[in-house]
Amino acid sequence: MKPSTKRWVKTVALLAAVSLLAACALPRSGPNKREIFSGSVQREGDAFVLSVNDRVTRATALVPALGFSEGFRNASTLGSDTIRAGDTLGLTIWENVDDGLLAAETANATVLEEVQVDGSGFIFVPYAGRIRAAGNSPEAIRRVITSSLSEQTPDPQVEVRRLAGDGSTVSLLGAVGGQGVYAIERPTRTLAAMLARAGGITITPEVAQVSVTRGGQTETIWFQDLHAQPGYDIALRGGDKILVEQDTRAFTALGATGAQARVPFETQTLSAVEAIATVGGLLPASADPTGVFVLRNEPAEIANQVLGRNDLTGAQRMIYVLDLTKPNGMFMARDFVVRDQDTLYVTEAPYAQWAKAISALTTPLGAVSTLASTAVTISDSGS
Repeated sequence: MKPSTKRWVKTVALLAAVSLLAACALPRSGPNKREIFSGSVQREGDAFVLSVNDRVTRATALVPALGFSEGFRNASTLGSDTIRAGDTLGLTIWENVDDGLLAAETANATVLEEVQVDGSGFIFVPYAGRIRAAGNSPEAIRRVITSSLSEQTPDPQVEVRRLAGDGSTVSLLGAVGGQGVYAIERPTRTLAAMLARAGGITITPEVAQVSVTRGGQTETIWFQDLHAQPGYDIALRGGDKILVEQDTRAFTALGATGAQARVPFETQTLSAVEAIATVGGLLPASADPTGVFVLRNEPAEIANQVLGRNDLTGAQRMIYVLDLTKPNGMFMARDFVVRDQDTLYVTEAPYAQWAKAISALTTPLGAVSTLASTAVTISDSGS
């Protein structure tokens, strides 16, 4: 085959390969830095793009504050002997006569095994009438009954026993060892003790939240804070509903990271460095450490503070840029707080795209070169 013909065949092969490469986009994990920057408000987009620095880190370090209000924390502990509606009492009444009001013949004691405190908080005792029990101690009820009976029988002696203390109960739900309804008793008058009574929690303590609903008001605390700060071990009240559940916050990781997934928080606070480590770090063969982005919808008050403005209203789209190659880049990433619903995106390095382009170019060229060699061989054989 003539040299001119060979050159013509190679030219056709090169043009075919270039056309094939141009006809299809190279595979990649997402947009590059240039494409992300094109969405900024400076380029007619609707997102604010900012490089992370100390000021931005301080302004955006918003961690959800959980804890009980003063109303919950200042509630006094219920007395262990306080009678409440639903409790059951036992009464024994001795009379100082052979033929008493209550006792049978030949007996001078009357035993009332179970007297239920009704929903209004009262009990009924024969000849003493309807007596207010709820809110009183057994000793106070004993004195009232004694006073009422003393007008009808000489020197009555009364004993009042609290048989069951289930008049005040709380409901425990969620990630506890035993869900159910528990009575507030002497050892379980506070939140921590009641959780222990239910078998403790069954999820990781670092991400466990405890919510208490009382009178239509619900307040939540971190389980770890419950033990670290004794003031949060609140006194319980009848009707309280206690729910233990795992923290529902999560962020999404995309791009050149070890995993692309929705990742739940494993600690109360999470930095950008910790978020990257949670998903397996940056891919060493393709990640661009200068292109680590955190995308979020920022409340107007924070957006105004970050941008040094006061005219923004409503949630704002913000793109925070972390350059890990800067002298303090790792410190910035360590201090920058990742929040619920954030998107962590890492771009690919230009080299990775170049390697893909070369691979995409050489593969069809190799195939075309083989075809050209075959054509030359056939041509030479024919001549």
